[in-house]
Amino acid sequence: MAVRPSPKKDTSSDYRKKAMHAEITAETQRLKNFLAPTVEQQQLFLEDIEIKMAGANRTVHVIVDLPEGEAGGVSLDRISDVAHAISEAMDADPHDDGRPYSLEVSSPGVSRPLTAPRHWRRNVGRMVSVNVLTGDDVMGRLVSVDDHGITLIPELPVKKGMKPKQGEQRTLPFENIRKGRVEVEFAHIEDVPLDGIADSDEEPTAEEA
Repeated sequence: MAVRPSPKKDTSSDYRKKAMHAEITAETQRLKNFLAPTVEQQQLFLEDIEIKMAGANRTVHVIVDLPEGEAGGVSLDRISDVAHAISEAMDADPHDDGRPYSLEVSSPGVSRPLTAPRHWRRNVGRMVSVNVLTGDDVMGRLVSVDDHGITLIPELPVKKGMKPKQGEQRTLPFENIRKGRVEVEFAHIEDVPLDGIADSDEEPTAEEA
């Protein structure tokens, strides 16, 4: 007769981890609701908030982006301004428990997964890779985005050293897209003027303690 193993019981450590996760999830959502108006007053969009705990201390990472329809990236001056506004709002938060925190504010950068329609709209014209739910994943030039999905020109696989080839324009509905990401493109060095080479491609970040 087979003996069934007894169900594994949560240890005190497991319980604390679950309780901590639930606390962070609830606090993250509360801060999103609390800080969204402050970010909007700076003509920016609150993309996400991440909270990391280290003992009694916590790091609050606020990610902001330009509103939909505004081209370009978030400048360092705007990051600094919104970081100051967020810091003042958090210091005056009536529901804050008084624990010390470090504040980090940044914009998403090209490494952000593309999961929402607004993410795709912000990257029209760029090379993207698309992870689909059914069928083969696709990489190509994003040409347009509407309420139903994206349209891109696929880049066909070629042998190493050969010039990339383009396939026929293709439309993918959002319901078949798991996520996407922006592909970093490298131009030939002879095609890029020296004064057009940036020192860094990192997104601006501001920190306040």
